[in-house]
Amino acid sequence: MDVIGQITAGGLLDGWGLLIIFVGSFLAGFVDAIAGGGGLISVPAFLFAGVPIHFTIGTNKLASAMGTALATFKYMRKGFMLAKLCVPCVIVALVASSIGANVSMLTSENALRVVMLIIIPLAGFYVLKKKDLGQHERLENFAKTLALCLVVSLVVGFYDGFYGPGTGTFLMLLLTGAAHLSLDHAAGVTKCVNLTTNVSALCVFALGGTCLFALGFVAGCFNLLGSYFGSSQYTEKGAAIARPIMLVVLVVFAVKLIAELLGF
Repeated sequence: MDVIGQITAGGLLDGWGLLIIFVGSFLAGFVDAIAGGGGLISVPAFLFAGVPIHFTIGTNKLASAMGTALATFKYMRKGFMLAKLCVPCVIVALVASSIGANVSMLTSENALRVVMLIIIPLAGFYVLKKKDLGQHERLENFAKTLALCLVVSLVVGFYDGFYGPGTGTFLMLLLTGAAHLSLDHAAGVTKCVNLTTNVSALCVFALGGTCLFALGFVAGCFNLLGSYFGSSQYTEKGAAIARPIMLVVLVVFAVKLIAELLGF
């Protein structure tokens, strides 16, 4: 049986469902490479297609990790990675993401929907409101900068393991707004941390049996394609490209979550 046959076996997904996932994964890779927050597109796409929520999170981790790996490599080649910041942040994020993923596995679907309904609109509002990312870097007090980056990696790392959508955006906003990194350096740390949290959480979900590998691999190929185009067009105004896409998805997704919680 070919890959698509394995995905559709048992009637879990039809052709329209696959189309939604693959288009959503491409857009997610494109947006994530530019401004972060690709999960705000890919996770709703999986859910719209009818994938159960825990399988959505686990499978999306595989697809997201593939696209993030490419963006991380391209940003490393551009010199955006500060090793003295990236290495400690990666270690902290690895542990935090593993803990978050384990907590997520024990959380009910309705509880996750409530968390999504609270976090995603708030994240989207902040993304749309924040327009001056990374314009004033402050690295004079490196110890303080590192401490702030570690706290950000701890908190967002746990969140990415637990659920994930908007992780890249949260990292970019906090690393520029709280740690005062430039947009380029924040992008470098963001990609390193995000790749780490994706892989760490993926291992937990895979061991828990909630990752559809065939579906995740094919979706990951589309995510890779989107990531390639997105990272190639990265600019300091990249977030402006992502905002309209994320706004539409957030509105539709919020309506869907409310309807599900109300039993429609």
